[in-house]
Amino acid sequence: MSVSNQRKAALDRRRGDGGLSPLDTRQAQLFAGRYADRPGAPVAVVIAAYNEEATVETVVKAVPPELCGLATEVIVVVDGASDGTAGAAKAAGALVCDVPVNRGQGAALRLGYHLARARGARYVMTTDADGQYESADMERALSPVVGGTADFVSGSRRLGSTASTDAVRNVGVVVFATLISVLVRRRVTDPSCGLRAMTAELTGKVVLDQPQYQASELLIGAAMAGYRLGEVPIAMKTRRAGKSKKAGNFIYGLRFGSAVVGTWWRELRARERSINTKRS
Repeated sequence: MSVSNQRKAALDRRRGDGGLSPLDTRQAQLFAGRYADRPGAPVAVVIAAYNEEATVETVVKAVPPELCGLATEVIVVVDGASDGTAGAAKAAGALVCDVPVNRGQGAALRLGYHLARARGARYVMTTDADGQYESADMERALSPVVGGTADFVSGSRRLGSTASTDAVRNVGVVVFATLISVLVRRRVTDPSCGLRAMTAELTGKVVLDQPQYQASELLIGAAMAGYRLGEVPIAMKTRRAGKSKKAGNFIYGLRFGSAVVGTWWRELRARERSINTKRS
């Protein structure tokens, strides 16, 4: 196999179902067996949760039973929590995949997307388990995707509002939004919002490698693959309880920036290889 074909094969293994690790595969099988008698819904709301026992039940219960006239179900991927997150999510009526190892939000969401597709979801939404996003904003985000005018829609606190008083974080949102807008040549105002809506198909096509900072990877990958992007105003509140799992501002900025540049460079090279392959 040539070097270019080896690289392509490596990328393909990280797409969709091919990106599952052995642990993911085992957990997906257990999840499928546990909920085999429960029909899937057209809209899957996927939540990654790590030590969010105090908030996850409220978040799950707040998800509307229907969005845009379509039934919803909530899939909570518990990312190696050491508290009662899994039990609280189950008590609220969510379908729970309790992974015994803490690997990061990106890894948990990647598994959640697979579970949603396997249950036949046509659309996937995400929200955070800490209660910072309003369930009332979900339909606004999903509507363009269901209506066929967008494939991926992200909430934007800059178009809406934020309760954050952290000036460094707020400036960081602007800086990284500007950087990503330049890199992908699409206007982006909020690159790290956890409230998103997309087609289920997209989640299986975009390469997702990031174990933690997946928001930018998903956004950049979707943009550079030619998917139609959109943003809607949302209200971002302070977390209901507990502590943020993010690192301090400096470390968080470095890691987020690394994910942004790394994803863009990876996708740019993949696009160039694809063009060269077609020409040869």
